Amino acid sequence: MGTFWGTLIGSLLTLASSGMALGAALGLTGFLILEFIANGATFVAIDAVWNVLNSFTLSAIPLFIILGEIMLRSGISEKIYIALSPVFERVPGGLLHTNITVCTLFGAVSGSSLSTAAAVGSVAYPEMTSRGYDSKMVVGSLAGGGTLGLLIPPSLSLLIYGALTETSIGRLFLAGLLPGLLFAIMFMGYIFFRCRSNTAFVPKVVTSTNVTIVVLKLLSLWPFFTLIFAIMGSIVFGIATPTEAAGVGVIATVLVGKLWGSLTLKKLKESLFAGILLYGSIAFVVIGATVLAQSVSLLGVPQSILEIVRNADFGAITVLALVVLIYLVLGCFFDGLSLMIMTLPIVVPLLVGIGYDVIWLGVIITILIEIGQVTPPVGLNLSVLVSVTKEKVTLGEVASAALPYWLILLVGIVVLTMAPEIALFLPEAIM
Repeated sequence: MGTFWGTLIGSLLTLASSGMALGAALGLTGFLILEFIANGATFVAIDAVWNVLNSFTLSAIPLFIILGEIMLRSGISEKIYIALSPVFERVPGGLLHTNITVCTLFGAVSGSSLSTAAAVGSVAYPEMTSRGYDSKMVVGSLAGGGTLGLLIPPSLSLLIYGALTETSIGRLFLAGLLPGLLFAIMFMGYIFFRCRSNTAFVPKVVTSTNVTIVVLKLLSLWPFFTLIFAIMGSIVFGIATPTEAAGVGVIATVLVGKLWGSLTLKKLKESLFAGILLYGSIAFVVIGATVLAQSVSLLGVPQSILEIVRNADFGAITVLALVVLIYLVLGCFFDGLSLMIMTLPIVVPLLVGIGYDVIWLGVIITILIEIGQVTPPVGLNLSVLVSVTKEKVTLGEVASAALPYWLILLVGIVVLTMAPEIALFLPEAIM
């Protein structure tokens, strides 16, 4: 076992620090282990990669990515933002609440944290700063709200988790719904109390929108709500698989983007190109992680770790706390999805083996990935928002503004650990 850990850590550090792509570093490390420690069993990895790339469930990933890219470019996020703005204008925090709400709704279609932060941020930041909102509060709310794109179903994180652990995608999506809404409420609660205690963060409201206008604006969002129902409803009620629902979602998004948004043929081509590039980068990491996972599994490493944990008589909470700590540290150096793919082969068998529910665990790992999205220096949501602000706000300032949301996500893990039924209620009640 000492040889294995030496090869694993040494190869990963050497290859990753050389500037090599993470997928290549993971794959080459796996091949080294298979060749020199597992007696040349490299053929196992080839079969595993073929099976993963042929996975019907995993084929939903590029479709959801393309769906998110179309949403990003079709102007739908702007329409949602304009319709929801009057709802919160007289609440302490004003349009900051709109940011969280729009991110929640956008995440219910895109499944991507980056798409959510970019789509909402590109509309919200210039609008809110021109009205006199504090720029750091604005980017903080966008960084926090953007993470909801990974938890609110359909979620790329939960989709990949389900495909790689052979867990029901429908149950995972349902499990992410209530925690996602809980985080949205917690984010808005923080904004409410922060802005009530310091009114300098938001401008004074001098006009009041008629209730009738608010209702009409909300009703104008019916095409978007229809889109959400077409995707999630078909999965939850067993009408379609996630892959089929994603395909329907792409077609529906094109129609909604054309008829309700500002989608053009040029923007559609750009969406397809961007979606293919993003999926290519994810797929490359999946291939490398699959090779490494086969080497880890073939040598029985998860079982050995589980046996060590059992013999050491660590409590389940202690083991979970250590796993959370490891994710927090690694989140400083790896992007979220890569980190998840890389760690699943060891973390899932370990935690399931000591009694944690595999569905609940998918939600917890997704939250940890969300935390990584707002953890510098690699936190991708932070980098996206620096770009959205055209570098008027630095990476350090965005990270500082996102810190309260980082802490709320961490508190959320504690809450879900104490009350796992928050995540498990809908899957057990509906499926």
